[in-house]
Amino acid sequence: MKKLVIIPTYNEKENIENIISAVFGLHEGFHVLVVDDSSPDGTGEIVQRMQQQFPSELFLTVRKVKDGLGKAYIHGFKWALENGYDYIFEMDADFSHNPSDLIKLYEACKNADMSIGSRYSKGVNVVNWPMGRVLLSYGASIYVRTVLGMPIHDTTAGFVCFSRKVLEEIGLDEVKLKGYGFQIEMKFRAFKKGFKIVEVPIIFTNRELGESKMNGGIIHEAVFGVLNLKWKSLIGKL
Repeated sequence: MKKLVIIPTYNEKENIENIISAVFGLHEGFHVLVVDDSSPDGTGEIVQRMQQQFPSELFLTVRKVKDGLGKAYIHGFKWALENGYDYIFEMDADFSHNPSDLIKLYEACKNADMSIGSRYSKGVNVVNWPMGRVLLSYGASIYVRTVLGMPIHDTTAGFVCFSRKVLEEIGLDEVKLKGYGFQIEMKFRAFKKGFKIVEVPIIFTNRELGESKMNGGIIHEAVFGVLNLKWKSLIGKL
């Protein structure tokens, strides 16, 4: 089975070499696709240099327009489908997701359609986040679960494994949310399609290097995007 880890990047020069090395260091046959939004800090150039060491395992695609996390992932998902991958993973570049947990997500997804690295399925497993950020994230998941009726504890999680058929049937061209709301929409579309979704408990660790991409616009989109998803679902337009 072909497995691809998609890592979206924008100004991640402090992390990108180490995160790629960590994935390949698992020796579990994972390939990596970096989707870089033309980072001015040279992230793409670092990946290009590493491709000389991993010519058949490491891939890079550079987008000219920085228009949101969701668009970067959709770009990567389509690339994965075109290149015959069976399991496709989302993972951050900043080590907030432990690369070794990719193995747990893969094993879980083999018995389901989609697996989620969950911060909240077994209490609150977040390290080094300010309390305000924890409350915001945990509260957001409760809000989403209540409005959309999804039996998922970590609805905004960005550490996910999809089986190929989920991405083929979910309607990638119809996904509209771009920021962290994208993570919610992907889960909701899979849920509405009746796919089996499982949560795998993980420990999420706040980044040590580089800058967070969270901002008020992302939060605004997620809040009102959820209401729009609910409306579309009610009128059969999802």
